[in-house]
Amino acid sequence: MHGSLAERREVAASREGDRTVVATNRRAWHDYAILKTYEAGIVLVGTEVKSLRAGRVSLVDAFAQERDGELLLYGLHIAEYGYGTWTNHQPRRTRKLLLRRVEIDRITDKVREGGLTLVPLSMYFAGGWAKLELGLARGKRSYDKRQALAERDANREITRELGRHLKGRR
Repeated sequence: MHGSLAERREVAASREGDRTVVATNRRAWHDYAILKTYEAGIVLVGTEVKSLRAGRVSLVDAFAQERDGELLLYGLHIAEYGYGTWTNHQPRRTRKLLLRRVEIDRITDKVREGGLTLVPLSMYFAGGWAKLELGLARGKRSYDKRQALAERDANREITRELGRHLKGRR
């Protein structure tokens, strides 16, 4: 094998145009109905960026909340940088999100209405800057999740049968 683990992870990270996706939160799409998405910058320290570029991040337990007029991200785990020294970062520290004041006010008003929360959907690099895709979400109930799974299975079976029919097989 050639290259370090970090280089292989970076190459393996999917590229969407100008974006290099580092991590996605697939569980959020299962547990929540995403109503609207926002792109936010995130305040990071030096070794966090190195770990992000290596793909060593987990969005699973992360959520955003408003405090003192700012949006803060809690529970985001960025693993310590392997070559870091005593200046290494804390893996689960609270991080500030960067959005325009108007967007922050709009988001906090919707969250205060009730039943909505802010969940991170993906983390990526866009133009060299670390970005976070936030989703304004409403929690799904268990029967909604079962219904979504049944619908996805039914659609998969329909496309499979359609493919067989088009190929002349039965």
